[in-house]
Amino acid sequence: MCGIVGITGNKPVADILINGLKRLEYRGYDSSGIAVSNGGLNIFKAKGKISELENVTRGENLEGLTGIAHTRWATHGPPNVINAHPHCDGNCDVVIVHNGIIENFTALKTRLAASGHEFISDTDSEVLAHLISEYYEGCLEDTVRKILHLVEGTYGLAVMHADEPEKIVAARLGSPLVVGLGEECNYLASDVAAILGETKRVLYLKDGDVAVLTPDGVDVTSIDNVPLSREINEINWDLDQIQKGGYPHFMLKEIFEQPKTIRDSFRGRILPELGDMKLDGLEMSDTELREIKRIVILACGTSWHAALLGEYLIEEHAGIPVEVEYASEFRYRSPVIEPGTVCFVISQSGETLDTLEAMREARRRGAKVLGLTNVVGSTIARESDAGIYIHAGPEIGVASTKAFTSQVTILLLLTVLLARRRNMSLVRGQRIIKELELIPEKINKILEQSDKILEIAKVYKDVANFLYLGRGYNFPIALEGALKLKEISYIHAEGYPAAEMKHGPIALIDPDMPVLVISTSDGSYQKIKGNVQEVKAREGKIISIVSEGEKEISEMSDHVIEIPESLNMLTPLLAVIPLQLLSYHIALLRGENVDQPRNLAKSVTVE
Repeated sequence: MCGIVGITGNKPVADILINGLKRLEYRGYDSSGIAVSNGGLNIFKAKGKISELENVTRGENLEGLTGIAHTRWATHGPPNVINAHPHCDGNCDVVIVHNGIIENFTALKTRLAASGHEFISDTDSEVLAHLISEYYEGCLEDTVRKILHLVEGTYGLAVMHADEPEKIVAARLGSPLVVGLGEECNYLASDVAAILGETKRVLYLKDGDVAVLTPDGVDVTSIDNVPLSREINEINWDLDQIQKGGYPHFMLKEIFEQPKTIRDSFRGRILPELGDMKLDGLEMSDTELREIKRIVILACGTSWHAALLGEYLIEEHAGIPVEVEYASEFRYRSPVIEPGTVCFVISQSGETLDTLEAMREARRRGAKVLGLTNVVGSTIARESDAGIYIHAGPEIGVASTKAFTSQVTILLLLTVLLARRRNMSLVRGQRIIKELELIPEKINKILEQSDKILEIAKVYKDVANFLYLGRGYNFPIALEGALKLKEISYIHAEGYPAAEMKHGPIALIDPDMPVLVISTSDGSYQKIKGNVQEVKAREGKIISIVSEGEKEISEMSDHVIEIPESLNMLTPLLAVIPLQLLSYHIALLRGENVDQPRNLAKSVTVE
């Protein structure tokens, strides 16, 4: 979602702030702005890309040593210069940037307006600047702590005051903030990527924290002014990992990184001779693993598709009942959490607010909560009872690719771990691991077909609708393929279990409705063949994903993409790759921004 960068120290900050915003572009935004303390608070804002902000600031005096900057993703009010952050009070003594939603802003705004405050934007955030101005008595951090007691909602907040030009006050509740510690400056950001070029020493603020940054140091207290200690973490990845590395787009780079990221996900966790897995992060004994009676998996979007695949895997091989829930719905009903229930929460960023709140609800209802996330130090990583990092590395493209396959890989490891403590044989475990070790090289073979998939994309780039069909393990992959196409090309696409086509969607089949069928060699092969025949009988166009050497479905298809043979349970890791490439190529041919699709954000930190 929205991005925050802040710096205070002993060197000019404007260029660092703008470069930090550029590293947050992947999060999705529609406007940007910067405020620098320089004999007063100088504020510049622009609609559109950060390049527009650079145009606005070109030639302006931005030589200050303290500043904050922001990229906005519209929630309250349309994307324009007035609604862009930073926001200030009427006298421009107070300036703020804010991520999150202030739920009681209408009441606060009415009260402040009655006291003479004049508002110029449509945003909920502007009320924070006026509140601070109303209560300010000479100490910015005291004022921020005071007004936060009046605020209902979520915030990642950074504040400056003209009377305290070397100070930034930050506060967090439900929206992530990280503080960076440097030699000449101290830094603030909503994502460590923004400040990675300046420092690798960071501390993560927790909900309820208020931090005061000055050139001399950082102090953290609670909202009630109780001093707090936060662990300093060393970031173990480099700036070049969030750069394109010669690829034209982050999405393509991340698709081609998957042989490595999948290997990184299982490296050190497989025990080939024992046919078993080692997932120490779960912090559960063999006895505790055997005593699991039920699993609930909470996730949103792409992570939900990985979770659904996890349900299929765990139920078939470990025999444990699994329920997959949309995290956004979970806490708004009355979920039943019985003794022996373990709850897994899946989020690439570890900051997805719907998933985070669902996790908290599951804990309130007595479940043991385990996190699967990519970001070390994220809120889900910190608040879960234990968990597993997927080790996908930074994912910049908004439409998730490598994080999805890493999530699936971890769920495969989890499946074997649970199954080996029940009824899976040593030989079966050994075979799964042997085949899993071959997956990265098999993906490399699929990636070699990118040019072929581009030619298929040229045929279908102008269609209005797309249907994706799969059965068994490949049904969640059909859902994921359809989501990718929707996200980045804006073509309407739906994923269905192949058998459900005749229960409604078959009415849509005509010569202008392409149908992508995942038809690998498994127990449902003959059924899938029947579904393909139904489409062809209605003059539908078929793109089929088939196992190498398959003949019957290939002969009925208009286009064929072959993937290497593997165990059925591992096939999804292969089948999803051509779907990612097809979406990428179609979107690019349509002239769309594949890394920053419209209206989407990488880390969804509002409900």
